[in-house]
Amino acid sequence: MTTVLHVSDLHFGKPAVPEQIERIEEFIQKGHFDVVAISGDLSQRALSGEMQRGRSFIRDAERVSRTIVVPGNHDVRWWMAPLGIGDKEAMYKTYRAFINPELETVLRVPGVTFVGLNTAHGVALHTLTWNYRDVSIIGDLRKSQIAYARRMFEESPEGDARVIVMHHNPMKGELSKRHGVVDTRRVLGAFADLGVDLVLCGHDHQEAIHYVEHTRRGTVISTAGTVSNRSRGGRPSSLNIIKIRERTIDVITSVWSTKETTFVRGPTKAYKRG
Repeated sequence: MTTVLHVSDLHFGKPAVPEQIERIEEFIQKGHFDVVAISGDLSQRALSGEMQRGRSFIRDAERVSRTIVVPGNHDVRWWMAPLGIGDKEAMYKTYRAFINPELETVLRVPGVTFVGLNTAHGVALHTLTWNYRDVSIIGDLRKSQIAYARRMFEESPEGDARVIVMHHNPMKGELSKRHGVVDTRRVLGAFADLGVDLVLCGHDHQEAIHYVEHTRRGTVISTAGTVSNRSRGGRPSSLNIIKIRERTIDVITSVWSTKETTFVRGPTKAYKRG
């Protein structure tokens, strides 16, 4: 069994809630997780100080667990190259400097392969909507990235669980009523073709667990809620604990309890693999 702590949207900076972050850090040190997965938005404005705090969070987690992290839209300085005009590399300058020089990484642990994909590409023409508030908010997953994920999975041992880590949610949020990434039918179809067992994402600021049935297999989608004061609909902050077994995937949602000043166990869902 591989145990994963899935957190997202920490938003170090003004929205961060220090008490909640401290509890998560304690949780990680005592939880004996095999992997800590952070699906983007470590920062609020991609500032150096915010990224530095994010680096500290990751460094402490690395003392006891393997880690994988991807950028979110708040980690990208999109204004440096809107619509591809400007310095594209400058968009990721602080993320590369403090978090990881690579935007997409692979983590292999016994029985599981994690592939991190960057869905935060700044402002692109095909991600624009009629809502001006959506500027830089909508994500994208390109064909070249799907091909990259295929190569990484093919290099893994046969039978490994296949996990994608990305920021934007491919399933429509219950409260937001929208998908976080464009062309979700294509994206989910690609995941089915890749034989993806599990997707770890965030962005929607509301916790959710979905199971997408395909012709040949199903994909579990774990959407972690935010750990900040920006939770959608006034819901409490949350994170997900995932247990990947040979035949099943269990997802346990833990929610913040103001009374107990810690994260307490919430709903659990179990799914068959394959």
